[in-house]
Amino acid sequence: MTKDGTIQPPYFNIDPDQAMLDLEAPVNTKGFASIAEACSRGRDDLASRGMNESGHKKLRLFSTWEITRYLIPLATPHFRRVLRSNPDLPQGSSETDGGAKWFTLDEVLKLRAHFAAEGSKSKEYVPYRPKGLPAKIVAVANFKGGVGKTSTAAHLAMSAALDGYKVLVIDLDSQGSMTSIFGGKVEDEWGTVFPLLARHYATHQRQANQSRMDRGEAPVPLDETLTEALKIKAQDVIQSTHWPNIDLIGAQLNLYWSEFQIPVWRMQGRGWKLWDALTDVLEADGVLDDYDIVFLDTPPALGYLTINGLAASDILLVPLGASFLEFDSTGRFFDMLHSTFQSIEDGENMAARALGREELNFEWDAVRTVITRYDGAQQGELGSLMQAYLGKTLSPHRQDFTALIGQAGEQVNGIYEADYRDFNRETYARGRQTFDETYAAFKRLLLGSWRRDEIDAQEMTHGET
Repeated sequence: MTKDGTIQPPYFNIDPDQAMLDLEAPVNTKGFASIAEACSRGRDDLASRGMNESGHKKLRLFSTWEITRYLIPLATPHFRRVLRSNPDLPQGSSETDGGAKWFTLDEVLKLRAHFAAEGSKSKEYVPYRPKGLPAKIVAVANFKGGVGKTSTAAHLAMSAALDGYKVLVIDLDSQGSMTSIFGGKVEDEWGTVFPLLARHYATHQRQANQSRMDRGEAPVPLDETLTEALKIKAQDVIQSTHWPNIDLIGAQLNLYWSEFQIPVWRMQGRGWKLWDALTDVLEADGVLDDYDIVFLDTPPALGYLTINGLAASDILLVPLGASFLEFDSTGRFFDMLHSTFQSIEDGENMAARALGREELNFEWDAVRTVITRYDGAQQGELGSLMQAYLGKTLSPHRQDFTALIGQAGEQVNGIYEADYRDFNRETYARGRQTFDETYAAFKRLLLGSWRRDEIDAQEMTHGET
């Protein structure tokens, strides 16, 4: 503060000698290891919160109030009457004699199945899922970090699980944030998607070797990594989570080496269609028959793992904040998507036309951008401007940031894992509503694309008869 009482900016009058005394010693390469180790200890401490005695995450219980309001469309008195008249059904547990009943999600799923079989046919106890059609794959992507990509993917997975779907979450980001949210344990890259991609390449090379031998040429030997990968199936790397109907293929730092290894394989096997690797493996191993929805959390970069995820997906969701920089970055992301996939199509189709084969055309059932961390008081004008330019591509629902979301994030939990008793009812309901609406908007895309596929399949069957 000056003599006349004016408060000066904090960057005035900094004493260089004092600044030098405050400065620590120069940091060498080993210093990065020390910082990383400190972060690792802190991460383990934070991640351990909410774990049980055995060191695993445990999903909280759900009250009768929650079940009848959010999970099963029933009046509470009717729900209680059904339980009394059906003692074989899960009865829940009480914290005190005569207290409120609480249920595990597994029990909720059993109750939902009972009401679907015995309840009113006019109510939706079990979500729509066409028979005979594969799971829908949903990629959540943007090459700008901090846009709510992982939290959006995690909450959609949890929403779908609460809705009754069987979900697989695949973490393609070597940072492993999604893996942490679901309490996953991954020792090395062999517990990630890496061996599945390696297997796809090894299978290609084995077929190429057969062609070489048919021509009288010597085969190219597979190295130890590829030979080992041929033994691994998707089920070997899928792990259960604390959610009874969410499974996980996790990630950890070593997965990043895929970004270096994949282009090497591509150089060695020019005919290898690397963008099909994830799709082909999930189909071959029956994963798309075992689950209803597969969510892919992609790295914040348009690398080879992201390309695999985007090529495999049926629905693409792109989260972004309501700011100029994020709007600008997202536009560049779509420009890169166009360039990347157009380049792949052009390269493949040149050969396809010459050989008289069907041309490659990437296609997605739906593509939507979603505004996250939205503050209507500050960002309303920019949100409306973005809507005007993007039109239907931008979901009209904007994901508000509330106290519930902030507190749940601090505890390494999703908002659906938060116990509403830790908040007042209004805070809980408001925080939950913004993600419920996000899921509702997504579910419209999911059901619409499934229904379109179902009608196409029916028309194809009728056309053959």
